[in-house]
Amino acid sequence: MRRRLLTAILGLAFAGPAFAHDYSAAALRIDHPWTRPTAAGAPAAAGYMDITNTGRTADRLVSVTTPHAARAEIHQSSMEGGMMRMKALPQGVEIPAGGKVSLAPGGLHVMLFAPKAAVAPGDRIPLTLTFAKAGKVTVQLAAESRPPARPAAMPEGHQH
Repeated sequence: MRRRLLTAILGLAFAGPAFAHDYSAAALRIDHPWTRPTAAGAPAAAGYMDITNTGRTADRLVSVTTPHAARAEIHQSSMEGGMMRMKALPQGVEIPAGGKVSLAPGGLHVMLFAPKAAVAPGDRIPLTLTFAKAGKVTVQLAAESRPPARPAAMPEGHQH
């Protein structure tokens, strides 16, 4: 009995990193990258995560790439004139020193255009983030079913 318990405990201890869903690059920590499942033929998918800079100088997320889609871009959604608008951010996103940037539905996010396959719950999509100072880090977007977010500025019942 003790042997089985010890084996189980050791197995969990060594399996932990395999299930970890946080990444780091220099002073940056990338927490829980995720995407929503998509239907076959969907024209795009989006990626989300939190990026925390524990360093003393700002860094910048300058580009994203993935083998899963024809192209990937950093985007910002915002309300303009009562309509939800989305625009590419070719200069990237600054990650302030000692600060945190959230890529989340209804705000900053990564767009994956022309995905090569549907994304099913549980899938992992590789995404390479390139930072001005920290360099490149490849993360896995975990496909999770989550309810759609409603931006705070969007009126109740408004669709986009």
